[in-house]
Amino acid sequence: MREIYNLNRKWAFTKQTDTVPSELPMNWNWVNLPHTWNAIDGQDGGNDYYRGTCYYAKALDKMDLPVADCYYLEIQGANSSADVYVNGEQLAHHDGGYSTWRVDITEALQRENLMVISVDNSANDRVYPQMADFTFYGGLYRDVNIICVNESHFELNYFGSPGLKITPEVISNDARVEIEAWVSSFKDGQKLVYYIFDETGKLIRKTETREMKTVLQIDDVHLWHGRKDPYLYTAKIELLDGEEVLDDISARFGCRTYQIDPERGFILNGEEYPLRGVSRHQDRLGLGNALLPEHHEEDMNLIYEVGATTIRLAHYQHDQYFYDLCDEKGMIVWAEIPYISQHMPTGRENTISQMKELIVQNYNHPSIVVWGLSNEVSMKGDRDPDLIENHHILNDLCHILDKTRPTVMAVVSPCPIDSPYVKIPDVVSYNHYFGWYGGDVSMNGPWFDRFHEKYPDTAIGCSEYGCEALNWHTSNPTQGDYTEEYQAYYHEELIRQLFSRKYIWATHVWNMFDFGADARSEGGENGQNHKGLVTFDRKYKKDSFYAYKAWLSDEPFVHLCGKRYINREEEVTKVTVYSNQAEVELFANGVSLGKKKGEHFFYFSVPNNGETVLTAVSGELKDESIIRKVDAFDESYRLKEKNAILNWFDITAPEGYYSLNDRISDILNTPEGKVLTIKLLDAIIPKGGKDSMAGFEMNEAMMSMLGGFTILRLSGMIGTMGVNLTKEDLLKLNSELNKIKKS
Repeated sequence: MREIYNLNRKWAFTKQTDTVPSELPMNWNWVNLPHTWNAIDGQDGGNDYYRGTCYYAKALDKMDLPVADCYYLEIQGANSSADVYVNGEQLAHHDGGYSTWRVDITEALQRENLMVISVDNSANDRVYPQMADFTFYGGLYRDVNIICVNESHFELNYFGSPGLKITPEVISNDARVEIEAWVSSFKDGQKLVYYIFDETGKLIRKTETREMKTVLQIDDVHLWHGRKDPYLYTAKIELLDGEEVLDDISARFGCRTYQIDPERGFILNGEEYPLRGVSRHQDRLGLGNALLPEHHEEDMNLIYEVGATTIRLAHYQHDQYFYDLCDEKGMIVWAEIPYISQHMPTGRENTISQMKELIVQNYNHPSIVVWGLSNEVSMKGDRDPDLIENHHILNDLCHILDKTRPTVMAVVSPCPIDSPYVKIPDVVSYNHYFGWYGGDVSMNGPWFDRFHEKYPDTAIGCSEYGCEALNWHTSNPTQGDYTEEYQAYYHEELIRQLFSRKYIWATHVWNMFDFGADARSEGGENGQNHKGLVTFDRKYKKDSFYAYKAWLSDEPFVHLCGKRYINREEEVTKVTVYSNQAEVELFANGVSLGKKKGEHFFYFSVPNNGETVLTAVSGELKDESIIRKVDAFDESYRLKEKNAILNWFDITAPEGYYSLNDRISDILNTPEGKVLTIKLLDAIIPKGGKDSMAGFEMNEAMMSMLGGFTILRLSGMIGTMGVNLTKEDLLKLNSELNKIKKS
């Protein structure tokens, strides 16, 4: 019988060598898996986290392993390329940091063994991702096992496959379930026994055969129906020789039908089922991507609490444990590969292998409904023939490997809607940040209306939208201020615009959690993207979290916004309450300020005198906060960039003249300003070569988006694209702007 031997404990680790050791190095550091070497330097800013080859070594006595004919080393995640050595012999190389892969180590094992795994997250031009707004943590960051099996066993060599493929088809009230298996060294006299169990473990179907594919029927099938009823069956296959069970495998599955309708949105089991949810990255403060099951569970519980019906698992394959949680909780999942930001002509084979692994390893999950081809990969233009061909190859591959699920793509905002590239997948979504990266929040809904009017037969979704918030505060929120109040305002507006358009097949907030992006230098806390509804450490739910909970969750609650914004200078201040109840009453020091009825967002004008205890009440529900009158604005609430090249208060800004603190769109209104801005963009966006921004397409839509930025804010963001401006560069530019009169 199959046995799994876990190898997570006590590996020797080092960054300080470039050779495979011949014996266990006792002077290396001892670590347990999961492990990443970028848990600290991948989150502290500077874009200087270690990217290179590191080594893990472990002594292994074969006598400690279960007795078996064959032994397979299983690596569930090594980012991003890895080599396996057993007793000095190189057995395998793998490219791709987010999937499971296995190595047959049977012949290489001796009584005493030295196992070495080199892992490399160095920059290169063949393994995705290479350019993206998140940290590429290096390490053996998921479980490592040895799978011990009989000579005859279910296949372990095929792209990390679980060994069985389950395809349920709902027909009227029943389900036809096709189960396919692959066996290595299948011998005469051996047979397969297929089982289906219901959720309680009761056997409902069984058959014996030598065929690798069979069909079993479930009468009066219990459908998997998202969060409302995530009912799971289990398929099991035994490999028998006579009465002896040589190997067995199993997987849970769900029976459901769905379609993505260009007018009605997502339809699950014949019922309109709006997909309103979030995206997720797989990292945490101080841990990087080396997560334990309890971390995945906490993430799922928070996503479930906010009321999300869908998760975009970006921008790569996530842990199998999290996909299992999605099945159990009834989440509708977008799964994708890290073909992102920058197309690499030398990376085609890697996109193909990562897509094969994604589909083969995750085919059985009922939660997954679309395969994502790429994300914002047309940043440098949508007309590259090699890029187009790469997408067609991936799209065709998806349909060959999985005839049941459509393909999708997350398109960067400025990409023209009539681009042939946009028409490749079955459905499409756009990443839009109007109101944060330029533009205005009011532009989001109308953009989708224009797309829907021009292409009424194409299902359109919003795969990313969001804005950043830290512990900065104001009573007058504006785009780019990084306050919790602006983030709340932004999401209120986006909820109203996106949720009211039924034809938008799915919406995914970017992001559920703040995440590591070491190249970032903005918002006052470098090395992170702060667009999360929840902080990086999962300790604080921002006000915007409760805006979504008010719209999406059935769990009764009331939430007072602005709990971290206590000191306020105005005589009368605005207080917002979020709730999924029909009516809310607000009390100030026990005195009622009145009741409000409405749809989830309730606004009150509150006299600000001395210290006031605010209490929001709806029935038995209540929430409290405090505000305090101060004479002047509390400067601790104002954004201060950490280790910034320049801060806004360091810049000379003569009255009536431009400075780095002015918006690019305003500067472009003058001939001198236009010349200066174009000169700047030409300098930071190379036209060729290997620079990460080389060939970046500056079309009209991109210019319109950039117009909403101040030059100072833009300078703090372009580090994520490999461009660095010095203090001298900015001061010189500001001096030139100071000579240009405002129009």
